Amino acid sequence: MDIEVSKQKKAFLRKLYLAHAIDSEQHNLLSLNKLTGMPRRTLQDSIAALSDVGIECQFVQDGERNNSGYYKISTWGPISSAWVDTHLDAISKLLS
Repeated sequence: MDIEVSKQKKAFLRKLYLAHAIDSEQHNLLSLNKLTGMPRRTLQDSIAALSDVGIECQFVQDGERNNSGYYKISTWGPISSAWVDTHLDAISKLLS
């Protein structure tokens, strides 16, 4: 049985999914693209919008090149990272 997911809910779940991926290991846009299959622009927009739900994410410069580095979650704000971890499979299924 397919569950209908609204655009707003999908955008929210995408943010949770990306925050979990970023918090689990060091990722840049290329590695997030390979992991998620999401287009680069969608990833950029979703990462920029993490603060909309209270998740603080920053880019950590690693090397001399401007785009050399990785994203890091500094705080999950009101979101429970443990809840996201527990429900990651369900979130992934709803996003696919």
